[in-house]
Amino acid sequence: MSIIRQPFRYANYNIVYWLIGINTLIFIAARFFGREVQYYATIYLSMIPAAIIEEKWIWTFVTYMFMHGGFSHLFFNMFGLFIFGIQVERQMGSKEFLIYYFVTGTVAGIFSFIVYYLTGNFKAALMGASGALFAVELAYAVFFPNSIIYIWGILPLRAPVMVLGFTALELIFSVTASNSGVAHFTHLAGFAVGWFYFMIRFGVNPWKRLTGR
Repeated sequence: MSIIRQPFRYANYNIVYWLIGINTLIFIAARFFGREVQYYATIYLSMIPAAIIEEKWIWTFVTYMFMHGGFSHLFFNMFGLFIFGIQVERQMGSKEFLIYYFVTGTVAGIFSFIVYYLTGNFKAALMGASGALFAVELAYAVFFPNSIIYIWGILPLRAPVMVLGFTALELIFSVTASNSGVAHFTHLAGFAVGWFYFMIRFGVNPWKRLTGR
């Protein structure tokens, strides 16, 4: 067996709860300990292209995933991570899930930096776990293609339909509303990295799982 596909010994440490807790604590610290703390947290943890170019703050390719711009931003990301991440972690095991989460989120951040650099958007502050979350949602749909998700608690959709539909919307928004403040390219990059992760690490073609072909 190739070392790339060598599985880890299975264990479940409930990493998703730790991730949600860390994200929440950072948000509380940044929001409720004064404007100065919020300012420095935003500067030092968000992925700002100018800071990477001028100050070499490369750690922000990782830490941006733990910063959120507001309560709704935090809530919906953490809610999605709770709904989908727990099941994906149980399926993958905690070690694999943690690597998957950080690889997809970090590469999504690097890709976003390249996009910002090429478009001259050096002052943008990228934050949020959405890139990694899109990869987690893809993993959920690959593992549980027959699962039914109720959008807004009302509209029933099969998990693959939801994931591919949201990705198609992100693709449209990335072209038509790239200046809206939402990092659509980050979401798409997280999805794409997750897709290749399944192909390289697991030897699984996500398209076949999602479409049943």
